[in-house]
Amino acid sequence: FMDGSGYIVVATTRPETLFGDVAVAVHPTNEKYAKFYGNGDVLRIPLTTRSIPIIIDDYADPEKGTGAVKITPAHDFNDFIVGRRHNFIPLNIINKDGTLNAEVPQDFQGLDRLEARKKIVECLEKEGLLEKIEPTTHTVPYGDRSDTVIEPYLTEQWYVMNTQALAAPAIQAVRENLTQFFPENWKKTYFQWLENIQPWCISRQLWWGHRIPAWYQEDGSFYVAETEEEAQNLAGAGVKLTQDPDVLDTWFSSALWPFSTLGWPEKTPELEKFYPTSTLVTGFDIIFFWVARMMMMGIYFRASDFGFANKILLQQPLSKEELEKVIPFKNVYIHALVRDEFGQKMSKSKGNVIDPLKVIDEYGCDAMRFTLAILAAQGRDVKLAMSRVEGYRNFATKLWNASRYAEMNGAVLAADYQPDACQHVLNQWILVELQTTATAVADALDAYTFNEAAERVYHFVWGTFCDWYLEFTKPLLQSNDARIVTETKQTIAFVLAEIVKNLHPFMPFITDELAEKLGFSDKPLLFSEWTNLTLPEHFTAKAQNVSILQQIITEIRSAKVEMHVPAATPCDAVVIGAMPVQQAILNENSVLLQKMARLKTLVFSDVAPPQSVQLVIDGMTIALPLGGMIDIDQEKQRLAKELKALEADIARVENKLNNPQFVAKASAEVVAEQQQKREGFIVTKNKLEQSLQRLQAA
Repeated sequence: FMDGSGYIVVATTRPETLFGDVAVAVHPTNEKYAKFYGNGDVLRIPLTTRSIPIIIDDYADPEKGTGAVKITPAHDFNDFIVGRRHNFIPLNIINKDGTLNAEVPQDFQGLDRLEARKKIVECLEKEGLLEKIEPTTHTVPYGDRSDTVIEPYLTEQWYVMNTQALAAPAIQAVRENLTQFFPENWKKTYFQWLENIQPWCISRQLWWGHRIPAWYQEDGSFYVAETEEEAQNLAGAGVKLTQDPDVLDTWFSSALWPFSTLGWPEKTPELEKFYPTSTLVTGFDIIFFWVARMMMMGIYFRASDFGFANKILLQQPLSKEELEKVIPFKNVYIHALVRDEFGQKMSKSKGNVIDPLKVIDEYGCDAMRFTLAILAAQGRDVKLAMSRVEGYRNFATKLWNASRYAEMNGAVLAADYQPDACQHVLNQWILVELQTTATAVADALDAYTFNEAAERVYHFVWGTFCDWYLEFTKPLLQSNDARIVTETKQTIAFVLAEIVKNLHPFMPFITDELAEKLGFSDKPLLFSEWTNLTLPEHFTAKAQNVSILQQIITEIRSAKVEMHVPAATPCDAVVIGAMPVQQAILNENSVLLQKMARLKTLVFSDVAPPQSVQLVIDGMTIALPLGGMIDIDQEKQRLAKELKALEADIARVENKLNNPQFVAKASAEVVAEQQQKREGFIVTKNKLEQSLQRLQAA
């Protein structure tokens, strides 16, 4: 204290800022310092004769340090806020080069701040003013380019002060769903920033950018104008002016993008047609820096065009009709971050960066694009593995081969083709599947769930169309019924034409190429419209019959694989307990079943033959007498042995994952690898158990 009656101990990690202190703050509930509240006591800063007051402020944490904290507004972000709250004038004690300036005692002037730190501690100890030194871990900001500590430094800057007025209609537009976020949860981040917005520093000390439109006289007075000529007119003839060397904040400039690119401030046809825009696609990390600023600036400047900007400055709510005119975009889609296959953020130092150009050179642009789309689940980051890109390159190859199949079999898109007039159940079925898929893809795109849209079209193309329908069409194309052959060819072409439309947003290059080669469109698919496919209700009922056939074929194929019977080896099939409707379906499609499931015969019976593997499907039992092809008992022993070994593998992996020390010490990649192993083992175990159960009934 100035009267020498005592002292207050403060803890600090930055002794070099001691000479810039303007107060010592204590918490109002801190009884330790209650006797000093409001009695006018002042403190002397050590090593100086300057006095500072004791203030009461919630910022001082009673549980941290000594409970008393020194306030240095010019060199600490939090202290600056406290200083403003108590109307203190910040005292800048550091030069631009990091040395102490003339505001400090002479013995410390010119010292680098880190040198000054050591010398101040030595002087405090020498005078008996140092209570103790203890190691402390605290957060220090570093420059991402210089890798040096960032020092808060008080400078003159340009600000947008009335940010709360600009933020209000931007908040209102999102609250009233005139601008919507996808995923919706990102609205919280948007509101958190705007509801706590501070004055916006818009000047930057950089080489590139829009120059600050301000010109200074030699006495420091300035003029803000659109042009130097206008500034000179304001200053008067003969007055020497120098333009401010600073540039505008990048986000201030880019906040003008939605309307400045359309010719604003002129009233252009483009501005009239394209503002507001439909959708903004961006990352979550710039929701405040870019999205919110575009909302603020777009609303205000367009409101100026329509004559109601004063309502914003007076913080009066805008009407729905007014907001709809001035918001810069109606939808904001927040995309995920792309990480490596283990979920780690990509970094040059880690060596896990993926160069998209190299990926495109190896696998093609369509494969890369489709991979990113199908992995882009809302609210989740993308884990990008090259195996996935390779897989979708193979998907493109699959589509190309399907197109070759159509071309080789004379499947041509017919102008008079009527999907709702198809007669064969297999053609009706694929059209129902196409209708379901196209509707789901369109709905998913409207909801910005691009991964769901990509998933639906992927499974339809690879599984439903290529693996099933095209296989189904082989016997149909060999039919003696010319009507069925023609209908099937036209259906293949029609469905393929719709596939390239649905795939075009994800794989634009291969789909445009196929559409041109196969004569599906005389213009780029970008300008095509979705086909509104309407089918009779009875198509859906008949399509369900095909689903039963698929299940039977799949189960028979799986049983053969599990029993180590070559897939191409024909066997008999005995159907037990089939309902009359089921018998009719199987009889009607017996040739198809025999071809697709590699069956010698398909017969109906009341009992299962001996030594047969039995499959329960849709309430009926299909028995495969495989006794003559495999040794049933030996197969049981083999499966039981494999199952036991697999259970040991699962137990070993689970022991690792349940070990806290392993999880703590192992890298994220190793843990993820073990988790994937366990999942794979469990899937295989379930399959082995099913195979063993089938053999138990044989």
